[in-house]
Formats: sequence, C-alpha cells, structure tokens
Amino acid sequence: MEIQALTRNARMSPKKVREVARLIQGRTVNEAIDFLTLVPRKSARLLVKTLKSAVANAENNNSITADQLTVHRALIENGPVLKRFKAGAKGSAKPRVKRMSHLRIILSDGKTN
Repeated sequence: MEIQALTRNARMSPKKVREVARLIQGRTVNEAIDFLTLVPRKSARLLVKTLKSAVANAENNNSITADQLTVHRALIENGPVLKRFKAGAKGSAKPRVKRMSHLRIILSDGKTN
C-alpha cells in the first residue's frame, strides 16, 4: 500500500531540494528521518516535515506503524515562479526568478493492495 504526503509552494528551488531527496529514496522511514536531521540544509528540514506528515497519514488513516514503512519515492515538482526585478547597470532592471517547489513523498509498506 502506498501512502503519500504533499507540501506545496515550498519557497526553495526544486534543484536544491532534489539533491537531498535523492539520498532518502529506498531507506526506511526512521533511517531517513535520522539521516535528514543530520543534513544542515533548509531542504532537509522541509523534507523531514513532509516525511513526518506522511507517517502521520499512514498511522491515522491506515493503522500502519512507521517501522513497517520505507520511502518509495520522493518527487520534487516545479511550483509557481515569482518574477522580480533588481536594479542593474546604467539604470536598467535585471530579472530575478524565485522558484518554488512541490514536495511529494510516497511511502510503501512493501505489500500490494
């Protein structure tokens, strides 16, 4: 059975979050949480929050404990983009693109439905 949690509009570039998300795929939930708490990056904090939400979904909705779950997939999708301008040389304006991302973590207990 697959359980998922979604964090939308996380104010961080998807590229930066994907670097950390690749490291937790295939790990057990407890191992992934322990690993992410040691990583000193904002993206790790966002992923821990989403991962704990997925575990809570599993325990609440499906009566599955965290010991039985593994991180099946950690998908990082592109979110909306804030387009801003910053002053440039000779009175011009230079564009700045501030990206957001959607974090989707899918947990699996190893059993098929």
